Amino acid sequence: MLSYWLGHGLAIAIGLSLGLLGGGGSVLALPVLVYVMGIETKVAIPMTLVIVGSVSLLAVIPQWRRGYVNLRLALIFGSATMIGAYLGARLAALPWITDTVQLLLFAVAMMVAAILMIRRQQRPPSPELTPPESSLESQLYAPPICKYCWLWLPTEGLGVGILTGLVGVGGGFAIVPALVLLGKIPMRQAIGTSLLIITANSVAAVWGYLGTVSLDPRLTLTLTLAAASGSLFGSYLSHRVSAKRLQQGFGYFLIGIAAFVILKTLVAPPQRSKSSSLSPRHHLTASVAPRQNRA
Repeated sequence: MLSYWLGHGLAIAIGLSLGLLGGGGSVLALPVLVYVMGIETKVAIPMTLVIVGSVSLLAVIPQWRRGYVNLRLALIFGSATMIGAYLGARLAALPWITDTVQLLLFAVAMMVAAILMIRRQQRPPSPELTPPESSLESQLYAPPICKYCWLWLPTEGLGVGILTGLVGVGGGFAIVPALVLLGKIPMRQAIGTSLLIITANSVAAVWGYLGTVSLDPRLTLTLTLAAASGSLFGSYLSHRVSAKRLQQGFGYFLIGIAAFVILKTLVAPPQRSKSSSLSPRHHLTASVAPRQNRA
């Protein structure tokens, strides 16, 4: 029972970080589900996708109203990422894609996201990219690097989508720079567009998991509502705190969490129980108890 309420409290914190930082907090969902609530990795990943997709959908609404969603690039990039997300989810069902493999890939993705977050905030603003009305983040990216860069968007989108479906990360750390550098759109528009793409990715990936895992709808709903409430509160606070310092500190925090996941996975790799085999009978309620007993 303690892990249940602690997990929901941390879900609120995940949503809070998502609202404050505009991205990045979603990568904490999987460690919370696996290491705090004791949920099997194969079930925790699609649960993470439901939570991340729902919170991203909630966050994209105000971005849409402000005109910060580029439908053309969302279609070009999002179509490829959705295909990749579905394929990644199907890959997760292969026997050689074990919990250990998924957790290690997730930790590497988290480490990359953290390093990019830290470097982005440490990079000095470029004078030619500093119009008076631009936000801090819009100062931290280089101008488009080639004329027809948008042709590379589907290729990167496919890779990001596979990562999303395979390990449950939203992929915003890769989507936003790609939209700015290759899609030639402003940072604010890239953030809004990325939220729509992440939502679509999550839907495609969850669809790919259908028939292989069965989620507890009540627990998934309550965790999603907790994260959504935290996101709304974080959005309210985002205008009152320094996003630059928060992102730097959060980046170092993510490195610590990624190191923990790697060490935990290598020292005590998760053991697949009979109840956790990938099948339509793979229920969340049946997978929580074995992990808690081993702990």
